[in-house]
Amino acid sequence: MPRLVIAAPSSGSGKTTVATGLMAAFAERGLAVSPHKVGPDYIDPGYHALATGRPGRNLDAYLCGPELVAPLFAHGARGCDLAVVEGVMGLFDGASGQGEVASTAHVAKLLRAPVVLVVDASSQARSVAALVHGFASFDPEVRLAGVILNKVGSDRHEAILREALDESGVPVFGALRRGGEVVTPSRHLGLVPVAERGAEAVAAVAAMADLVRVGCDLDALYAVARSAPSLGGAAWDAAEVLGSLPQPVPSRNRGSAPDPGPRTPDGPNGPDRTAKDRPRVAVAGGPAFTFSYAEHSELLAAAGADVVAFDPLRDEQLPDGTSALVIGGGFPEVYASELSANEPLRKAVGGLARSGAPVVAECAGLLYLARSLDGQPMCGVLDADARMSERLTLGYRDAVAVSDSVLASNGTRVRGHEFHRTVVEPGAGATPAWGITRPERRVEGFVQGGVHASYLHVHWASVPQAARRIVAQATEVARATEGVTPS
Repeated sequence: MPRLVIAAPSSGSGKTTVATGLMAAFAERGLAVSPHKVGPDYIDPGYHALATGRPGRNLDAYLCGPELVAPLFAHGARGCDLAVVEGVMGLFDGASGQGEVASTAHVAKLLRAPVVLVVDASSQARSVAALVHGFASFDPEVRLAGVILNKVGSDRHEAILREALDESGVPVFGALRRGGEVVTPSRHLGLVPVAERGAEAVAAVAAMADLVRVGCDLDALYAVARSAPSLGGAAWDAAEVLGSLPQPVPSRNRGSAPDPGPRTPDGPNGPDRTAKDRPRVAVAGGPAFTFSYAEHSELLAAAGADVVAFDPLRDEQLPDGTSALVIGGGFPEVYASELSANEPLRKAVGGLARSGAPVVAECAGLLYLARSLDGQPMCGVLDADARMSERLTLGYRDAVAVSDSVLASNGTRVRGHEFHRTVVEPGAGATPAWGITRPERRVEGFVQGGVHASYLHVHWASVPQAARRIVAQATEVARATEGVTPS
């Protein structure tokens, strides 16, 4: 698989513009481009998906473990002609206190991929050679194939930069002029997601493609991508992963849901594929809930679920036949009034949760299930209130499940990520979801009935049994309610 990693000396150098622009420019040439992002970020992959027409996928050596980076990459890149991987922060910046772990350099080595360094040249001239030399020589296992100069001031400035880099022997694959940067609006958690910008996002991606097409040597970059050696190993496959796991024992802590009774035997022509065997799992989406990993829905489907998306801002009811609900991350704080005004859906979510059906909520989902968010009534599933704060909570977490839940059995160890500027009070219920063990020790989240709600984002590729547990419990609910007409 031809592949490139787009890195930088630091955040703010222009990685997202260059990576997204390259994806779009190569896609315009008719190539099937596989987009990837190093780290846990959900926002950049939305722009990548818009540029390529394929799901933007994350490669995180901390959340998923180094052993899954190459298989997940190969899974996302199936059937593609080229893969472009956008890095995170500076090239060698990884998980705090963990050395290179989860850094762009770490992922590049795991993928055996050439690295192109995007350098903000706006305030330097010949010194750019010393900077690039340092990055090229810092880790001999990282192959720095060349640079793209960003925010170049003039033809003369570009000539000075290129002359300095010629002396260092590092190729220059492009120069983007100062003032040609694409403006992408930001707020408290970074860029505004694609789902909230509509036509503006489409125009921004097109502008990134134009900028890169004019300023970069696409043929040379594609040749470098093709020079990547064979990666080897099998691609990650949701069905194969789940097939290797033992069957879960469904949680019985399901509130008032009726007992499902004995399993209906398979029919003469194979398994009976009614709602009993393929429960419907509703997954929140739309502008307020934009954060999710593509592998989550793939795991749910492979576990036997009928996965259906819905928009809590627009839809007044859950999808017909919903037996489980997954509400990921996003920006409910931006849409608190609109979410609150959709009272029919709030009541439907509350009713499903009280029935004992599995409801898994991460971060934004936690806020939506709370009693209130910034004073606006939410679903009232949790005896807790949420509000915006001035403090950004950000970073990797090590955690252990401190109770049995629909998501994990007691004692299950996970690695997760927190990213929010909100506070939920109290921060944990009578039965917490997780015990955080690193970087500090505390309990966090809520488990009640079939509800698992927490600030912690977890990548289910590292704990695929989570999807199996959700679908197993949803199947119980579906069988128990099949044929029952709501009063």
